Amino acid sequence: MTTKAKNEILTRTGAGTPMGELMRQYWMPAAKSDELTADGDPVRLKLLGEKLIAFRDSSGRVGIMDHRCPHRCASLFFGRNEEDGIRCVYHGWKFDVEGNCLDMANVPPHQDFKHKVKAKAYKSAERNGVVWVFMGDQDSVPELPMVESTLVPEEQLEIRFTMRECNWLQGVEGELDTSHVGIMHFGSVGTEVFDDDDYQRHVVANRAPEYKLQETDYGYMYAGYRPGDAGEVYYRFGQFLFPFWTMPPINTIETNVLTRAYVPIDDENMMIVSLVKDGAYVNGANAAARGVVGGTQNYPYLPNSTDWLGRWRLKLNRDNDYGIDREVQRTESYTGIEGVQMQDQAVQESMGTVLDRSLEHLAPSDQMITTVRRMLIRAAGDLEKSGAVPKSATDHTLYDRVRGGHFSAGEAQDWLQAYGERVALHPWEQVMPQAAE
Repeated sequence: MTTKAKNEILTRTGAGTPMGELMRQYWMPAAKSDELTADGDPVRLKLLGEKLIAFRDSSGRVGIMDHRCPHRCASLFFGRNEEDGIRCVYHGWKFDVEGNCLDMANVPPHQDFKHKVKAKAYKSAERNGVVWVFMGDQDSVPELPMVESTLVPEEQLEIRFTMRECNWLQGVEGELDTSHVGIMHFGSVGTEVFDDDDYQRHVVANRAPEYKLQETDYGYMYAGYRPGDAGEVYYRFGQFLFPFWTMPPINTIETNVLTRAYVPIDDENMMIVSLVKDGAYVNGANAAARGVVGGTQNYPYLPNSTDWLGRWRLKLNRDNDYGIDREVQRTESYTGIEGVQMQDQAVQESMGTVLDRSLEHLAPSDQMITTVRRMLIRAAGDLEKSGAVPKSATDHTLYDRVRGGHFSAGEAQDWLQAYGERVALHPWEQVMPQAAE
């Protein structure tokens, strides 16, 4: 059982909280590169409960900093982004992307003290269409993680940011729960709708998988397994990578170059960052044809606004019950909600903005969830007590050659050996990470 006290540790990510400080040891995806244009409008950005602004200066460099001007705390969101800096419109103080004060327009030259003032700015970087930020110790910045999907060339990469109105851990745990796939997503269909060579027919043939788990240097790996064809076991491998990354088994392991980050906006909202190489998603048309009513990722968005919570919100949401169609639920789809991700969003947000985990009655199918909870609490506690961080916080290469996906293997073969052989069979993305700005 997860007590209320442990739940507080897991879900609170503001500055000074154990989990918040753990997350600040890692680079985080913050925005799409095309959200920021040189000398364009600053963007309000909320991460780990901190209110920030992001902007691109005249030279193309990205700045991410506290939205408050260090003079009188007026918001730099209203500032003028010009001539390689953001200038506060209140008194004309100007700052570069590193937070250095360049000018104090209302201070006489002989009284100028700009060399003593600095805005709170965080290191940023860009890679393949994504802006990253590091909110930890600015004098000890690690390299960007070598998560495979972040290395995919931008022209082959689908980048989707989606806000979800609940705590970050609800998103992560939904991804780690493979047993719901055969029920919520495939609950209305039988094996007859799948081709003979489609591994996913095993999900429908046996909707109650068993599990194998393995701790890793980057986090935890699981395999949900069921009987496969004669003499085989069908495995669905998923990955959890510190501090909030997942690799769900959406497709075969050969093509499943897909990663999601569940980045806390604050304790009651998250931004899902989905990075998917072309071809990794299950064909949406085939999924719809067999009654799954899933596979699509192209949900329409509301127009982005300048509000702190105004970016990448879906038109289907709790205000319209996620578009549920009860007639479709009775006749075609288990949920009546179109799309796998929308189904996930509906159930996760229905738990409340911050799930009270002390009310749960967990089952054997939840063992990956409980294991990751314990690991996160342990890691946050180690950092708080001794300053120790997980290996993955300082070694970006630990994320290399890690993948989720599904496949079948012989009954006699060890599951980890089967995984190792599978991931060794195909090429991996190899792009050198860019340096932080």
